[in-house]
Amino acid sequence: MRGHVSSSICRRRFPISPAKKSIRLLLVDDHEVVRVGLRTVLHKNHGITVVGEAGSKAAAVQAVKRLKPDIVLMDVRLPDGSGVEASRDIFAEHPATRIIFLTSYMNGDSARAAMLAGAQGYVVKNIDSDQLIRSILGVYNGQSMFDPVLTQQALSRNVGSVEARLEREPSLAPQEERVLALMAEGLTNKEIAVSLQLSDKTVKNYVANMFQKLQISRRAQAAAYFVKRQL
Repeated sequence: MRGHVSSSICRRRFPISPAKKSIRLLLVDDHEVVRVGLRTVLHKNHGITVVGEAGSKAAAVQAVKRLKPDIVLMDVRLPDGSGVEASRDIFAEHPATRIIFLTSYMNGDSARAAMLAGAQGYVVKNIDSDQLIRSILGVYNGQSMFDPVLTQQALSRNVGSVEARLEREPSLAPQEERVLALMAEGLTNKEIAVSLQLSDKTVKNYVANMFQKLQISRRAQAAAYFVKRQL
């Protein structure tokens, strides 16, 4: 995570409002000055509490185990590995943890790897502090937050192999298709229920069935699947 935090976030814009309960956030970056800057911007801001910092992959995995943060703000490149590798290790032991990549690297391959690893967000620096806070609150509330330029780069690769794989995947029921499309827009289950005039429980069942059919476990993976299929 190098440089000033500025760019556009891809998902729906919504006003910044404090979280209902404090969001426990872990900062992971190999540069102390970047962590200090992020802590200054984020700590005690809109219900966000920075509970710890880590400067390496190993330290990040240990910090998640010790501090149990709600969200990890992760750099892509770390001195002893990658943020994607760290994410896989974290999800293996703490599947409820949510991870947002914040990086200066405009790299579609890294964004795609982050999506497939299960990250809920991937944003580049150039975003201002308000947009960064929106991303954190959005992910905390169940949305996926991916930079649109990087998403297009990530999903435009290997389209042929993706199409071949999609041909083998089971088809979704019409209502599951509608739920998937709204989920890809970043809507929560409650928002989907309102949009489709369904109960929260019904939407939850559709999501569970859809995840089982597609053999996925995270909303970010569902969003990535939806966009790949459009390509």
